[in-house]
Amino acid sequence: QVQLEESGGGLVQAGGSLRLSCVASGRTLTVSAMGWFRQAPGKEREFVASILKYSGATRYADSVKGRFTISRDYAKNTAYLQMDSLKPEDTAVYYCAGIRESKLPTNDRAYDYWGQGTQVTVSS
Repeated sequence: QVQLEESGGGLVQAGGSLRLSCVASGRTLTVSAMGWFRQAPGKEREFVASILKYSGATRYADSVKGRFTISRDYAKNTAYLQMDSLKPEDTAVYYCAGIRESKLPTNDRAYDYWGQGTQVTVSS
């Protein structure tokens, strides 16, 4: 099994920045890609960004392109989400996800492992 633990959430003013981290533990060799999703109150969980473990190829939701950057530290089994120019509509619980296949799907049902989530609140 693989365990994912997020950190770095918090309260920030609009225009500010936050960096989320996701540390994978357990059978991390089975994880080929990691992603970030978010869920705002009353809304469905949505894709934010993902990254392939070995090549570093990335994929972003249109709503965060140019503002968010996903990266990974291969040796530390950690993925990061740098969030800049935050907007109130970015407020959500952010979840880290891992997938065994070397793909970058946007559908959350394709992911095999999930963290507990971290709250990000952007005030106007």
